[in-house]
Amino acid sequence: MSNRFRNGLTVFMLVILAVSAFGAGYLTRELVNGRGDASLAHADQELSTFYEAWRLIDENFLGTIPDARDVTYGAIRGSLATLNDPYTVFIEPAARDVERERLQGTFGGIGAYIVRSEETGEVLLETIPGNPAEIAGIVTGDVLIAVDGVPITTEMTVPEIIDRVKGEKGTAVVLTVRHPDAVESIDISVIRDDILLPSVAYRLLEQDGTIGYIQLSRFSGESSQEVGAAIQDLQAQGATRLILDLRQNGGGLRDAAVEVVDHFLEDGPVLYLQSQKDGERVFNATAGSVAPTEPLVVLIDGGTASASEIVAGALQDRGRAVLIGSRTFGKGSVQLVYDLSDGSSVHVTSARWLTPNRNQIDQRGLEPDIVVEVTQEDIDSGRDPALEEAVLYLQEHFN
Repeated sequence: MSNRFRNGLTVFMLVILAVSAFGAGYLTRELVNGRGDASLAHADQELSTFYEAWRLIDENFLGTIPDARDVTYGAIRGSLATLNDPYTVFIEPAARDVERERLQGTFGGIGAYIVRSEETGEVLLETIPGNPAEIAGIVTGDVLIAVDGVPITTEMTVPEIIDRVKGEKGTAVVLTVRHPDAVESIDISVIRDDILLPSVAYRLLEQDGTIGYIQLSRFSGESSQEVGAAIQDLQAQGATRLILDLRQNGGGLRDAAVEVVDHFLEDGPVLYLQSQKDGERVFNATAGSVAPTEPLVVLIDGGTASASEIVAGALQDRGRAVLIGSRTFGKGSVQLVYDLSDGSSVHVTSARWLTPNRNQIDQRGLEPDIVVEVTQEDIDSGRDPALEEAVLYLQEHFN
């Protein structure tokens, strides 16, 4: 992905997903009534003060009164703020839709990133390989002119454009685009389908064809299968040693993290989960892993969080992998996600997890076995000293 596309996409995703950053370790639940009638009656009595205050504001405030939904959302956020827990949060419907798709790993659409160029203001497309947009003839760098005949204007936001492009699986959307270096625009019909958002990229390293490199960007419902397939493909290509890159992986689904660890361990604890309701539960690896003995290095940094820390912590404590890089983020809690009736949701911290050696990493993070700090000079020159150290370690210790 080019820097121009990456920067535009990053800005968009940060805006949409900021409230759920590092929100990994999710368990999903439907909306439930978790308190008794007495508690609800007490809450109604206390809320009468709120309604009394708001009536006075509504009657006397000089400015514009926000609509009822904005007031409700504001009240929820204010109430959650009194808990002093950064991970118990309220998510509005649009952001929750994006989050749900991201964690599921699939969604209905055309299979292309949509970003606005910082240089020209044009809306650009970048295709996801193997998905409908690429198959129909859309190419990376296409300028999006119109969607189903509706012109794309400078006033339209990227989320608004995405809403026009997305639709029911099996239906067609006509994109008017101008290919890179072309003068005239053309219409291309794309049939919407389930879109796979890969969480894994992998390859044999050029400097050593016996080392397989796997980069895992998040923990979605598809991640375990993707990691397993990547390991097997690399093994078939001749990889005898592996590097798992969890840098800047902010997490995702807890169960996906346990399943990823399962590829490298055949038994024993992966994590301990402690909650007020269930006490302590242990999650164990199972037999049938695809890489139980291959030498393994895990790359970590300050962006390695939650579900990523589950994986890194388990592999480190069990002596299965060496961690190389810098200290991780330090999020050792689990959130229940309750979907509300209007499409919004609340994420509620319900448990804390410990590594196999019962280490509590909240606010601490994991310490790497080999510390490698990446400098701005490294970034500017395109060097990756942590990856270089991982290759050197594998070559020196596992010939």
